[in-house]
Amino acid sequence: MSIRKKDILKALETITAPGEGKSLIESNSVKNIVVFDKEIILDVEISNPSLQAKKRIEVDILKTIHEKVHPKADIKVNVKTVAVEKPTNEIKGKEIPGIKNIIAIASGKGGVGKSTITSNVAVTLAKMGFSVGILDADVYGPSTHLMFDVANAKPIAVNIDGRSKMKPVENYGIKILSLGFFTQPNQAVIWRGPMASKALKQMIFDADWGELDFLLIDLPPGTGDVHLSIVQSLPITGAVIVSTPQNIALADAKKGVAMFQQESINVPVLGIVENMSYFTPAELPENKYYIFGKDGAKNLAVDLDTRFLGEVPLVQSIRESGDFGHPAALQEGTELEEIFVEITKNIASEIVKRNTSLPPTEVVRITTMSGCSAVKK
Repeated sequence: MSIRKKDILKALETITAPGEGKSLIESNSVKNIVVFDKEIILDVEISNPSLQAKKRIEVDILKTIHEKVHPKADIKVNVKTVAVEKPTNEIKGKEIPGIKNIIAIASGKGGVGKSTITSNVAVTLAKMGFSVGILDADVYGPSTHLMFDVANAKPIAVNIDGRSKMKPVENYGIKILSLGFFTQPNQAVIWRGPMASKALKQMIFDADWGELDFLLIDLPPGTGDVHLSIVQSLPITGAVIVSTPQNIALADAKKGVAMFQQESINVPVLGIVENMSYFTPAELPENKYYIFGKDGAKNLAVDLDTRFLGEVPLVQSIRESGDFGHPAALQEGTELEEIFVEITKNIASEIVKRNTSLPPTEVVRITTMSGCSAVKK
């Protein structure tokens, strides 16, 4: 009786691959079958690397073919172990329905103007026609409620599909949630990491954000529990790093970039913004004084192979605008408005590149309109 290949395949369907829960045929473990008269050569791949598993599969094959195909077949089984590629242990959160892009704005060092950049980029995006929200995640030093002149406001409760949710406070077309709404001005927030993380998750998932093109997350300085909580809770589209040009700030900015680029986090860094780049006195408008150093963040962007998104000068009106709750980018026809438009356009273009080349998050299509505006969706 001649041995047929189809009879061998049928017999192998009755053998379970070790650790697979499927037959050798279903799991595609049989890579090659050669038949010469009564001689059979089988090449088999399994994922279990143990010697016991190899021996068991070899014995099972010999026994089954002798019983079901031919009792005197001369069988040679070559068992090879193939390592199964394990999925990377990435920290990824769940999406919030209705929010297309989530941008983390971070800094390694405190006091570099991260919240100032966040607020001005937010109002610039809103002026371009996008729907924008800010989550002030700086739980120990919230300031967004001050920068938007809503310090005395309180989020109200709304009923959404039978659930009570927080409605963000809104000003200048920006939806805002901040721990500053829930604490007294002179009250220090003395929380351990888990408490801070719980408060953040409530502001993220128990809020009625509605439809947003961009949710900007103003992170605290450093690389700690809050940052991990954010990347574990939300699928971050990309991160923007803010730094001043001085070496101390740049050293910390490097750590901020490194955190997002860790294999387990793997959040694309969209680029670096340099704040307090230079000072120009009103009486000497042609002069630039590089108080904190020159081109530090620009050079860092080159070193880290990320985009330099733009520079913001050290200007008194930016500080005053933040203190009075009216972001400087709202001032029409000013040089500062142009600066923030340029930075925001650079961020938007990096988001488009990121969404085109990397999964997932819906792509936002940017088109130029009146020199600086953009069209959503």
